[in-house]
Amino acid sequence: MSEAFSSQSTDSFRELLSLAGASVLVSTYQAGQLVVVRPHEQGVNTHFVAFERPMGIARRQNEFALGGASSITFFRNLAAVGPKIGQGDKVDACYMPRSHHITGAIDIHEMGYDKVDKLWFINTKMSCLASMDKDHSFKPEWRPPFITEYDLSDRCHLNGLGFRNGVPRYVSMLGQADTPGGWRKNKISGGQIMDISDNSVLCDGLCMPHSPRWYRDHLWFLSSGAGHLMKMKPGEAPQVVAELPGFARGMDFIDRYALIGLSQIRESSTFAGLPLTRRVEERKSGVWVIDLENGQIVAFLVFTGNVQEVFEVKVLPHKFAAVLDFQTPFLANSYELPDSVLNNLAAVDPIQMELEQASREHVEGRLEKAIELYQEILKKHPEHRQTAHQLGLCLVDAKRWDEAIEQLHKVVEDQTDNAEAMNSLGIAYSERLDFEQSLHWLQRSIDTDNQFALAHFNRGLILLKLERYQEGWVEYDWRWQTPQFVPFQCNKPLWEGEDISDKTILIHSEQGNGDHIQYWRFLPLLAERCKELIYVGPENLAPLVAEIPGVSQSRVPGTLPPDLFDVYCPLMSLTRYLDITSDNIPAPQRYLNIPAQVVVSQLSGKKKIGLSWAGSATHKDNASRSMELKNLVQAIEGIEGNFYSLQMPLSAEERDLLKAHNIHDLEPELPGYARTAALVDQLDLVVTVDTAIAHVAGALGKPVWIMLGHNPDWRWHRQGETSPWYPTARLFRQPQAGDWASVLSDVNQALSDFEVS
Repeated sequence: MSEAFSSQSTDSFRELLSLAGASVLVSTYQAGQLVVVRPHEQGVNTHFVAFERPMGIARRQNEFALGGASSITFFRNLAAVGPKIGQGDKVDACYMPRSHHITGAIDIHEMGYDKVDKLWFINTKMSCLASMDKDHSFKPEWRPPFITEYDLSDRCHLNGLGFRNGVPRYVSMLGQADTPGGWRKNKISGGQIMDISDNSVLCDGLCMPHSPRWYRDHLWFLSSGAGHLMKMKPGEAPQVVAELPGFARGMDFIDRYALIGLSQIRESSTFAGLPLTRRVEERKSGVWVIDLENGQIVAFLVFTGNVQEVFEVKVLPHKFAAVLDFQTPFLANSYELPDSVLNNLAAVDPIQMELEQASREHVEGRLEKAIELYQEILKKHPEHRQTAHQLGLCLVDAKRWDEAIEQLHKVVEDQTDNAEAMNSLGIAYSERLDFEQSLHWLQRSIDTDNQFALAHFNRGLILLKLERYQEGWVEYDWRWQTPQFVPFQCNKPLWEGEDISDKTILIHSEQGNGDHIQYWRFLPLLAERCKELIYVGPENLAPLVAEIPGVSQSRVPGTLPPDLFDVYCPLMSLTRYLDITSDNIPAPQRYLNIPAQVVVSQLSGKKKIGLSWAGSATHKDNASRSMELKNLVQAIEGIEGNFYSLQMPLSAEERDLLKAHNIHDLEPELPGYARTAALVDQLDLVVTVDTAIAHVAGALGKPVWIMLGHNPDWRWHRQGETSPWYPTARLFRQPQAGDWASVLSDVNQALSDFEVS
């Protein structure tokens, strides 16, 4: 199965980091990850840490700051924690979040500390250079002289920030404009590098410049849209130092070498027509190393999974740095204290030391080892309540359901107010398909703590699986109060089913691509109730949803004018406020249309069958809903037909296996769901696991066979071969957990009987 986040690198990349004693931070807002790159044995280790839209990074002694969607997070190196976090004994720095400053959604780009440790950052939405201000969201300090007033409309796309002698000095922007989004009109050659000390333009006519840096008596910068590393001295013409195979953005240095971030760049109007796209057909995403003295590429690291865009690259002076997020349990028991306090600390509780070790194994996913350690503690200290509870949670995480149920019953008998343990009992019973007991314990959890959002949400999932929709939708809306869901922020009211015939409603998408596609069926119904319907969702789905009747605007996330809409609603709350029950689910044969401008290859042959075997590796239930290609090919043994792979990304092993079984690989044409839909629309049948491809095929009215795990997602309910959501779907269910063999045997038999109508 292909990895969601993975990389490959040259030996020279590892050698450079090893000789420099350095690690590298890479931010990718597209993938929502901060990547820690560090040399390890004979290769390079990339550790991925999830953050919401990470972009700019500023570093100073023992600290760094990370700009996110609407905040700045400050990390400090607590080196003593490093050996405890389960990333090996080579960890020589452990950066932990220590504070969080809310800026609002200002699209923070590049950042940096000056010589007196003042933090500066580019406020792209407001077209200004700002600084940290503990009493305010931020403090605007400078703006280009042609910007006449502040607003949040990104007039010139100010993006890059460079320092000289410890003072902010250079900025880059994509266009000199004083109107909302005005930079877009001349993005090919409107870019500038400006010296803010005197507002002079040092270089113009650039294609989307980024990352100005003063280094070795030269100003270095990236002409991103051309894929060029450039240098200049003020007053002299800039020179192209190196050509790179990607959209260049983010740069730092190790001695004579520049480390530069590269992005594949998206297929969108923003990046259309760039010199880079004409020069380089296959663009890369990763970190490239350039020798500044001769312009040669000497090393690189390329991302091979779901990281298509890089924003910033920052070198850390540690051989093997680690970064932890806000979810780590080490935040609760790691402290920075004055030496006077440290010298007077009492001895550490030995039970807590053992529990900390077990918890570390648990957090790092070594569940069997964690269970063993928890059990050892309980043998010596059978009344230790915290250990008993954590063992129960770990057994749930390890999917050892019967043992989890036994252990958690002991916990709730002893701890009658432990709502979390009751919630976990509900989860364990649901996985045993004992939904009556599951609902009982989830209700007990809610009775114990009525505001326990996760128990409400889990109860909602069970009710929906049981088709008790009206109760289920109400509980399902508790998702917005759980940590894994981030509510849409705006100053407009939430629509809750009232009359909006004279109002404009904004629907914002949520969750996975398949969820979006499934719920688009409700947009025409909603459009009948309102004056105008505006949809905001991911770029890869925008062209398709624009074709849904009743959608007046299909927008991607970004700046929204304050007068654009009157009310809003999350996409997956529509079922609640439209009063959807099992009796009135709108299930048209087809509700998805292909945009006229989409052009893909014409698929040939009779009996054209599409195949998809895995969902996103980051999905919490992916292990139980996905299979490996080597197993799926069993279903097509002896079957005549033309088979097409609808899977992406693919590993090299999977590509070889596709060739060996004469399965056509469509991966190069799949990016963007409009193209995926155009390919699926040519097929006679799609055979897939529970992933977005199933919803694409169902929404197109194509025959689709969906292979389901033993306890599938709520929308497929508990039993039966048909689905009320998709008339053309046929469901193949595991009789026992993990039994894909029976499913594949049934699919193989069904394929033998399948004829194109």
